[in-house]
Amino acid sequence: MNIFAGIFFILHAFVHLLYAGQALRFFELRPGLIWPDGSWLFSRLLSDESTRLLAAVLLALTTLGYIVAGVAHLFQQEWWHPTVIVSAVFSTVIFFLLWDGKFQALDEKGLVGIFLNVVAIAFVLFLKHNA
Repeated sequence: MNIFAGIFFILHAFVHLLYAGQALRFFELRPGLIWPDGSWLFSRLLSDESTRLLAAVLLALTTLGYIVAGVAHLFQQEWWHPTVIVSAVFSTVIFFLLWDGKFQALDEKGLVGIFLNVVAIAFVLFLKHNA
């Protein structure tokens, strides 16, 4: 179970990195996907290009957090718990702030990632409760 969880956190990190690549337009996760353009918050404050750069930086930080959490979990370091929780909350806030406010194609706008963040937090809380 330890190995599975550690690998899950690391793989979840790399999904964030894929979204960073999408934000920087290195590639398209889906043809025609313009995420994070049109963010309900940042598009009012920044240009789409600046929003994409900000998204990429924030997602890279989330990637780093989840990788550190995954490795810490694999090496059974106690501080993996708060690292997962901080990474999950940070990721969820990022996707919410970068959301375009429309309910179409939510899976392409981070909804699946938010669900996985909730699963990660629930896993941490389950382990802490049963320890």
